[in-house]
Amino acid sequence: MKRFTDAEQKLAEIIWANEPVTSPKLVQICKEELNWKKSTTYTMLKKLEIKEVFINNKGIVESLLTKEEFYAEQSKQIVDEGFNGSFPRFLAAFTRHKKLSSKEISELQRLIEEHKED
Repeated sequence: MKRFTDAEQKLAEIIWANEPVTSPKLVQICKEELNWKKSTTYTMLKKLEIKEVFINNKGIVESLLTKEEFYAEQSKQIVDEGFNGSFPRFLAAFTRHKKLSSKEISELQRLIEEHKED
């Protein structure tokens, strides 16, 4: 799965916040929030369709992946590509410059217990 450009990210967030949304309504929102022309909105939407995250079906734009599913896949890709698939190496790099709060540590411990192999 490919990553989003900044412009694609902005459009994706708008779609996720408003879906299902009609194409004309999406054009209107993008004009108001991003100052985009109709052609820009449709060009960017097409790019997101090619990435198989959204679909424009008869003028109704919807996601093929939820926001959570998309970011989960992106996170997995980062761990796979940058840390040879090692979540502990990723976490070590992430926490090298950011200390975890007690709440974050508790949440991580809970997640580890929930997803531990038996």
